[in-house]
Amino acid sequence: LLAAANSLAVVFVALEMVSLPSYVLVAYLKQNRGSVEAGLKYFLVGALSSAIFLFGISLVYAATGSLILADIASASVEGVTGVLGVGVVMMIGGVAFKTASVPFHFWAPEAYEGAPAPVSAFLSSASKAAGFVVAFRVFTEAFPLELAVSANVDWMLAFAVLAAVTMTLGNFAAAVQEEVKRMLAYSSIGHAGYALIGVAALTVDGPANGTVMGAAMAHLLVYGFMNTGAFLFVAMAERWGVGRTFADYAGLWRRAPVASVAMAVFMFSLAGLPPFAGFFSKYFLFQAAIDNGFLWLAGLGAINSVVSLYYYSRVVKALFLDEPESPSALDAIDVRPTALYAAVVFAAVATVLLLPGFGPVIETAEAAASALF
Repeated sequence: LLAAANSLAVVFVALEMVSLPSYVLVAYLKQNRGSVEAGLKYFLVGALSSAIFLFGISLVYAATGSLILADIASASVEGVTGVLGVGVVMMIGGVAFKTASVPFHFWAPEAYEGAPAPVSAFLSSASKAAGFVVAFRVFTEAFPLELAVSANVDWMLAFAVLAAVTMTLGNFAAAVQEEVKRMLAYSSIGHAGYALIGVAALTVDGPANGTVMGAAMAHLLVYGFMNTGAFLFVAMAERWGVGRTFADYAGLWRRAPVASVAMAVFMFSLAGLPPFAGFFSKYFLFQAAIDNGFLWLAGLGAINSVVSLYYYSRVVKALFLDEPESPSALDAIDVRPTALYAAVVFAAVATVLLLPGFGPVIETAEAAASALF
């Protein structure tokens, strides 16, 4: 529904249809106070962001007289550019919440940590993708680049600031975490900043507009597999009775070698190390941003990727190099294969198989993105 929507009203309804089940899923563990509290906070902040997004839509309607995306793009906004600008900014705020972008990110660590790990995996990948659908499609179709520049409603600049701040704060916050699940929550915020480059690096008649947005779409696909796999590994570790800190993962490879290798694949791919799929998605994204004249944004993304290597490697170090404080604790872990174990391995295999298939993936994404311009 969200992908096929041609009206801001339908976009809003579709976003709410994605959000409402998410509030319930976060509070799924009814006996767990942390889960219920996280669900309540997520709901309250989500309701506020939905109100802001809806108010922004109403201002856009007041300025253009329509909710249809194509009609908004062709409407005359002379004399009401201020109203339109405020409406667009409020809509950007709504999108920033859905994508957990700074400064609307504060719900994400609490929700991801309090929710069951499989729910956290869903929220940080599939649910977050809904916000990017709005950013990619609605803003380029309803507020074309030429209109944005001529009407002084430069939403590209707003997204550039969001991308820079989000990737930087997300990565540096993740670097100081001691719990693996909370670290993944903040790293998810950092990856939202990378994906926002897809709309931040657009320019009027830019030679790589389709490429940069297509690369962002491809990165979201790759991110979906590797981030989901990482959260599922955390869920599996929790089921085994393993703690949440890096120290609790020490020596775990001895009891679960296959799952530990899969987790290492996720970590290195999330960090953007070659030859993993995460490297290629970031490479195409940063290269396209440079081609469009956003060297500073691509450079900032590369610096943040280096920062992310530090905290992702902490997980790998704990799994393979660190010695457990109590060797007997490892022996008590029941690592019998389960459906969750199979899902982790599948996600790792999918992440690796995306390497030879990345060419068709990026070509398809670029073709889809180019259709918006």
